[in-house]
Amino acid sequence: MNDSPWGASPTTGYGFSPAPGRGPSAGPAPDVRDTAQTRPMPIVPDAGGNQDEHGDRSGARPDGPPHGSPPPLPPGDAGPGSSPATPVPASPPGRAKRAGRDLRAAIGVGLGLGAVILASLFLVKDVFVAVIVLAVVVGLWELTKRLDERRAIRAPLVPLAVGGAAMVVAGYAGGAEAAWVAMAGTCLAVLVWRMAQSPQGYLKDVTAGVFAAFYVPFLATFVALLLAADDGAQRVLTFLLLTVVSDTGAYAVGWRFGRRKLAPRISPGKTREGLLGAIGFSMAAGALCMQFLVSGGSWWQGLLLGLAVAASATLGDLGESMIKRDLGIKDMGNLLPGHGGIMDRLDSLLPTAPVVWLLLVLFVGAG
Repeated sequence: MNDSPWGASPTTGYGFSPAPGRGPSAGPAPDVRDTAQTRPMPIVPDAGGNQDEHGDRSGARPDGPPHGSPPPLPPGDAGPGSSPATPVPASPPGRAKRAGRDLRAAIGVGLGLGAVILASLFLVKDVFVAVIVLAVVVGLWELTKRLDERRAIRAPLVPLAVGGAAMVVAGYAGGAEAAWVAMAGTCLAVLVWRMAQSPQGYLKDVTAGVFAAFYVPFLATFVALLLAADDGAQRVLTFLLLTVVSDTGAYAVGWRFGRRKLAPRISPGKTREGLLGAIGFSMAAGALCMQFLVSGGSWWQGLLLGLAVAASATLGDLGESMIKRDLGIKDMGNLLPGHGGIMDRLDSLLPTAPVVWLLLVLFVGAG
C-alpha cells in the first residue's frame, strides 16, 4: 500500500546538449532516452478507482494526460528547431506505474504466505494458531514502533505481545469468554507496566496500548475461534477467501470503471464502483463457499455473508488508511517485499474476522 511516485525526485536533473565547441573532455552527450526517464512526470488527476495513495490495494488507472496538454513527442523526435539531444518528456504514467510496487516480489511473497497458511491450516491446527500469534506479535511491533516514531506515543510492547499471544491461545482453547478475560488482563498489564516510567505522557501511552490490544490481538482472536469449530479449517478458509475476493473485486472493477469517489478525504482513490465490485465478487464467492465448504450452510446465507464481508473489509481498509494518514506514512512496515508490513496485510482481515465468526454462529452454529 505505497504511494506511487509518478515522477523522479526533485534532485534529479535534466539532460542538456553539449555546448558548441566543447571537446571530448566534456564527456559524451547524455542519451535522450535515459534523460527522459529522469524528468519529473506530469501529475495526472486521479480518474477514480480503488487505490489509496497511502497504499490501498485496489486502484484506478489514470486515463491519460490532463485535458489540453500537448501529446508527448516520441523518443528521438525533439521537434523543429530543437537540438537532437533535447530531453523528451516521459509519457504519462501507465498502469504499471500506478501500482507503485514490485509486482514480481508481491506475487512471490503472496504465494509463499498462502502456501504457509494453507499447509498449517489443513495439516496441524496448532501450527496455524502459532501463525496467528506470530502475525499478532509482529503487527503489534509495527504499530507501536510507528506510534513512537511519528507521535512519540510509547505503548508498552512487552505486555501487549504477551497478552496478545495469550488472547489468541485462550480463544482457541477456551472460547470467547476466555478471550475476553485475556483481553481484560492485557489491558490491566498495560496500565501497570507503564507505571514504572515517568508520569508524563502516561494517559496517551496507556490509551494507545489499550487501542492496540483491541485492534490487533483481540480481533485476530476471532480467527482462532473460527478454527476451534469441528470444520474450523473450512471456516477459516471461507473467511480468507471472501476477504481476498472482496479486495480483488474492488481492485478489478475500480481500476476499470471507477469514477465516483467513495471517501475522498480518507482514501481518494477508492470509488463507489470499486465497492460495488467488492460486493458482487464477495457475494458470489460467499454463495459458493457456504454451499460447498461450510457444513450445514446454504447459498443464500453465503450471499448475506459476502455482503457483510465486503462492507467490513472496506471499512477495515479505510480505518487503517485513517491511521496511516494521521501518522503521515505509506506503510506500517517493510517486512514483506511488494506488500509493506504485516499490518498492511491485516487491515481488511482484522475487522472481518468477528463479522464472519458471528454470522457463521448464527447460520450454522458454533460447531
